[in-house]
Amino acid sequence: MQTKRLGQEGLEVSALGLGTMMMPDNEESVRTLQGALDLGVTLFDTADIYGEFAQGRFGGNEKLVGRALKGRRDQAIIATKFGVTHTQGPKGDPAYVKKSVDASLYSLGLDYIDLYYQHRPDPGTPIEETIGTMAELVKAGKIRYIGLSEAPADIIRRAHAVHPIAAVQTEYSLWSREVEDEILPLLKQLGIGFVPYSPLGRGFLTGQIKTFEDLAEDDYRRHYPRFQGENFVKNLEVVKLIEQMAAQKGCSISQLALAWLMAQGEDIVPIPGTKRLERVQENLGALEVVLTPADLAEIERISPKGMAAGGRFPGRG
Repeated sequence: MQTKRLGQEGLEVSALGLGTMMMPDNEESVRTLQGALDLGVTLFDTADIYGEFAQGRFGGNEKLVGRALKGRRDQAIIATKFGVTHTQGPKGDPAYVKKSVDASLYSLGLDYIDLYYQHRPDPGTPIEETIGTMAELVKAGKIRYIGLSEAPADIIRRAHAVHPIAAVQTEYSLWSREVEDEILPLLKQLGIGFVPYSPLGRGFLTGQIKTFEDLAEDDYRRHYPRFQGENFVKNLEVVKLIEQMAAQKGCSISQLALAWLMAQGEDIVPIPGTKRLERVQENLGALEVVLTPADLAEIERISPKGMAAGGRFPGRG
């Protein structure tokens, strides 16, 4: 397994991680997590809020991850997040941070968390206070490295001035390239790693979604602009072009999309999410895909920045 470093403090992870947000709490998920570790994946990404809808409580997904990886702690880099609430908005005040880390440690069944992210910046708490509290957690041995998720450039810069940030996480894929404007140049300047979530366009770049009806009635993506109406049709046309190129390269569209993403920087570690081990195996095949300058130019031609029709989230176009 190829490895990459996130940040400047020594955090080394597999070149491709695994996002666990959509994993149900069942034995197949346990097998997928354990199988991924067997295949060399070391970075596992969860959050205190993941699994809440299925479990009826915070920490459901963390408990799944902790249970699946129990006994193999020294092989896994476990990342989790705090700060998203349903009723109070993002939170990052010192008391909430301390309460959250203890709850996550309990749910995961761990003595420490490898990489701890603030899930969303709290507009009511200066980032210096939040990161200062997280720095105390590093000194206390409860967390090893600090991360930020969906943070704007000014927040990242201010946070990094308080304590080194190992990684920033936000959406990035062939159809979500907004981070190329400010975020990626800043991270390169500061020596911060980047962990893209939804690197396969929330499943659109897998080639498995051909019609709106392919989404189950309770699938959250039905509410996202890019999966609706004319937006869906336009986006599907681009996906078909990418799929044709993948066929020419002898790889799947998922592998091509991930290979393109990893080609954007040495410190970029995507975390595609999946429930199935065979998908983990397929995604890892992206590490063997070699993209030439001509390939990258062709991808840029058929899928230029800003090509995706519709906003990233509901209510944003």
